[in-house]
This record gives sequence, structure tokens and C-alpha cells, in this order.
Amino acid sequence: MDYEPLKKVTLTEQVMERLAGMITSGQLKPGDKLPNERDLAELFGVTRSRVREALRALSLVGMLTIKPGDGSFVSEEGAKIPEETVMWMYYQEMHRHDEIYAARNLIETEVYLTCYDNRTPEILARLDEYRDRLLDVEAEEISAEDFLKVLTEIDTYVGDVCGNSVYARLMQIMVLMRQESAIKVLKLSTSKESAVFYRCKILNAFHQDDRNKVKKCLSDFFKYSIKEISMH
Repeated sequence: MDYEPLKKVTLTEQVMERLAGMITSGQLKPGDKLPNERDLAELFGVTRSRVREALRALSLVGMLTIKPGDGSFVSEEGAKIPEETVMWMYYQEMHRHDEIYAARNLIETEVYLTCYDNRTPEILARLDEYRDRLLDVEAEEISAEDFLKVLTEIDTYVGDVCGNSVYARLMQIMVLMRQESAIKVLKLSTSKESAVFYRCKILNAFHQDDRNKVKKCLSDFFKYSIKEISMH
């Protein structure tokens, strides 16, 4: 691994960005052990306290795993982001529903489209199973919380199989950040039927050889979601 001394201000953030970049680029791979704090501090040209802060921050967002007495390791691929961290972020911004939905629209749409681009017969078969499960749920008496679990399982699966590990992690963040607003919407009388309708349209569109159709279905879904949350 090649390291370069950091010479600007906000050194902790720069250490974080450098290490995060090495992880997302694949230079540091899942399971790799990082040099100890002293060596990292020397390599980056910063104090050990700066390195320690950066390592702790990256562990909070799930990129690193710190094992007391053993060191810091790149988290295994697919490791979950700690819910407490993301929910804290959410409560700091929960009044900004328009910004949250803008982020969801951007990220979740890209994840679904990437999954569409990399779809396989196995993925299509699993998505068909999820579609049928949604249709079954529509006819059942189910709480908003339990219904959200089904939706979360679908979205997490799409992220996991889309072929991009960074997108998978971003989807994990989105499904956690949306919990409060999603439950609020799903408690409305017609929300379950509408959610099933729009999501089944998305899943059915995966069988069509038309990427723009999938994108249009995703756009319609988010327009509906934003309208519902803005009315309540």
C-alpha cells in the first residue's frame, strides 16, 4: 500500500477520505488488516490522535472493523452499517423530507437500474417471487412495520445483487434513513395497495427489454411517495 503525507488542514477528514478511497477502489480489500496507528500516523504525516479519530469514524459507517488488541480491518463485503449511526443521521435531518426523498430518488433509482443492467435469470426469478409475495401481502392484514420489512428485504436484495458493492452499502443507508417516513406513509388507508401497485410495476418492468421503462416506473413510484408524505 502506498501512502502520502497529508499537508492540508482538517487532517482527520483527509485521512478518512484517503482510507475510504482505498477501500472503495479495491486497493484495500475486505478482510485486509491496516497498519497500526503509529505506522499510519507516520505514513500520513499526522498525529496518532488524527488517525484514531479517522479509524473510529470509518468503523461507525461500517467500512472498518476495529478489533481491540488485534487492530483495524476492512469490513467484509456486505457488512451492515450500524443502525444507530444512520438513525442518528436521520434524526438530525428528519424535517427535511424533500431532501431525503431527493437522495432516495437518486440513489435507489441508480441501484435498481444497475441491477436491471446486470440481471440474470436467477435474479429475475427471485424478483418474481418478491412480486408474488407483495400481491399476497396486499390481501393480508399486516402492520405497517411488517409491510416495511418486506419492502426492505426487496430493496436490500436488489442492492446486494446489483453488482456494485458501494451501491449495496448506499441502499443499506437508504432503507434505514427512510424508516420513519415510510411507516408514516404505510399507515395510510390506501398506502399498502398503492405501494404494491407501483412496486409490482417496477419488478414486472425487469422482464422488458426497455431500460427507460424501468426508469419511468421508478420515477412514478417516487412521485407517488413524495406526494403522500407531503400531504401528511
